[in-house]
Amino acid sequence: MDMILVTGATGTIGSDVVRQLAARGEKVRALTREPARARVPSGVETAPGHHRDRASVEAAMAGAEAAFLVGVFGPDDAEHDRGLVEAARAAGVRRIVKLSSIGTGDPELGVFATWHMPGEQAARDSGLQWTVLRPSSFASNTLTWAAAVREGTPAPNMMGDGRQGVVDPRDVAEIAVAALLDPGHAGRTYTLTGPETLSAREQAAVLGEVLGRPVPLHDFSPAERREQFLAAGLGETYADSLMAAARFIEDGGNDVVTEDVRQVLGRRARTYREWAEDHKGAFGEV
Repeated sequence: MDMILVTGATGTIGSDVVRQLAARGEKVRALTREPARARVPSGVETAPGHHRDRASVEAAMAGAEAAFLVGVFGPDDAEHDRGLVEAARAAGVRRIVKLSSIGTGDPELGVFATWHMPGEQAARDSGLQWTVLRPSSFASNTLTWAAAVREGTPAPNMMGDGRQGVVDPRDVAEIAVAALLDPGHAGRTYTLTGPETLSAREQAAVLGEVLGRPVPLHDFSPAERREQFLAAGLGETYADSLMAAARFIEDGGNDVVTEDVRQVLGRRARTYREWAEDHKGAFGEV
């Protein structure tokens, strides 16, 4: 049985990729900073390291046939993202699936659109079987509202009234698994969305219906947003990139729905309501 390496193995998508592969009986190695604390399915091998530590990545790649690559967490990760592809090629990995982002390469999105470009280009130039996944906004992003919802206070809305093709992370992970196992997805770039576009307020309305109580939002002004980003320690460059992304969304730049989920999985994409129903416990509803 061929080994599949999953980087970002404790993250939103990576953790689900690990679970889905393990459920299929695949041989999985999870790259994580703290293997002793990683909660992975029985039988999954763990390897210490992270995307910025090239030596640990190279060690984890040894003997792998395929790799799921998660290498961008901010504006300073482009070279590390490229490094994941280089390490995979050097280790003899044959198939790679890179997690990217919707809007990559769109000049209207500004600097944020460039974060994944070096990694995407490295994948295409690698000579390996590659697939690029460009998901839209994750349904799970609204977990940042959970504390406020439980407390009955307005939840933070950092992205204004723009609509997005909110996608269930489980669909993204399922497509990653398909691409890791099936060479028929090689050379493809998939833009992954849910079946409809929703604004933050529309998501809050759906969540409120699921929970049986209102989910009010506090809309941050641009100045408040930047202050919050900086207070979170993101730095000027990161904060400015997120500000540009918020403007792009508000201007309708991410009001996009594709059929790529249906094309790959043979079914419609999950709705935000389905995600909310399955995760309502996180908001204080059992």
